Amino acid sequence: MKGQPITLYSDANHVCLAFNDLVEGEGVQSNQFLIKNGDTTMLLDPGGDLTYIPMSIALSRYIKLRELDYIFASHQDPDIIASIDRWVINTNCDVIVSKLWGRFLPHLLSGHVGKTVGNFSERMIELPDGGANMAFGDTKVTFIPAHFLHSVGNFQLFDPTSKILFSGDMGASIGGNESEYFVQDFDAHIPLMKGFHQRYMCASKATRLWADAVRKLDINMIVPQHGQAFKGREMVNAFLDWISELPCGVDLLDGSSYQAPKRGLVKAVA
Repeated sequence: MKGQPITLYSDANHVCLAFNDLVEGEGVQSNQFLIKNGDTTMLLDPGGDLTYIPMSIALSRYIKLRELDYIFASHQDPDIIASIDRWVINTNCDVIVSKLWGRFLPHLLSGHVGKTVGNFSERMIELPDGGANMAFGDTKVTFIPAHFLHSVGNFQLFDPTSKILFSGDMGASIGGNESEYFVQDFDAHIPLMKGFHQRYMCASKATRLWADAVRKLDINMIVPQHGQAFKGREMVNAFLDWISELPCGVDLLDGSSYQAPKRGLVKAVA
């Protein structure tokens, strides 16, 4: 059934769910996540208009939408947070986002939304660059800095109860066997990640520093916002080793990268 989530973790009081089949039309497929501890709930990277209706329908099977406590936006891209106007109208959630992007989110709200929800800034929790811990039900979650991977103001969420790192675009893949949510063969998975990470991650210095920090956490799963997830310490370490050594971003630039084109025209719009 469409909208049937994958259970990433479940105990008597704490649940993590992944929704990986909600994007329809021409949009890039993306994953959305729900964390629930007791009665406290958080929706991660809910997406844009392409996902709002199927996401809200799927989510309503597990929680009362009006009582959603938090939305976390790892960064500012449309597939992360463009539907924010509909969520703030239809739920009572607070929105957790980097302080760099908090001042830009009102651009996604229409005048009608402003009249309906009042002062939107009062419903924002802006994360400082160094990250933060936050009480969440009877446990806590940690917002891990991941700046320049790929956004200048970028965060990931670490849930110590489930030992899951919700990594945003880090670890993302495009294509492959969508019926398998967890990576089975790391070497075969590399071609689905390589081009994306070489373009969207700013430099190997940043990826190495990030990987070194992540190794210190007690992580059993890395779950990106696109594509398949890495489950088990062996697979997690394989990804950390790979991304630590991958030339990417500005590492790949040279003098030809900024030359004016000498030939060719883009197709004119009729």
